Amino acid sequence: MKTIILRTASDFLLPVLLLFSLFILLRGHYLPGGGFIGGLVAAIAFVLDAFANGLKNAKSLLKIHPGFLMPVGLSLAFLSAISPLFFDLPIMTGLWASEPIPVIGNLGSALIFDTGVYLVVIGAALTIIFTISETA
Repeated sequence: MKTIILRTASDFLLPVLLLFSLFILLRGHYLPGGGFIGGLVAAIAFVLDAFANGLKNAKSLLKIHPGFLMPVGLSLAFLSAISPLFFDLPIMTGLWASEPIPVIGNLGSALIFDTGVYLVVIGAALTIIFTISETA
């Protein structure tokens, strides 16, 4: 159902939902949230746009195939997990920058790991949903 109300609401909600997903990602290593939930919110934003404006328009907004996000996210998470080995620390030990970054806070390997999970969840969810939508 592609009504004018749904299309208009989708145009306003897409940037708001994407910004909210980044907020959830950034607060995730201090409070509840993180890469998984943030990735689901971002995927929902694109699914809403696909319902309102069509699958072709939603794919054009992404600029890249969502399946490409999965290996990029896995690589990012893997590199953040093994990076402590370069400092003679066990795998998955948290590494933190010495100075906080404005708005983001203390940048650490947990945020980089969460960003990898964020990309994997977006890629997997959108690949599945877009594939199902194409065949229906």
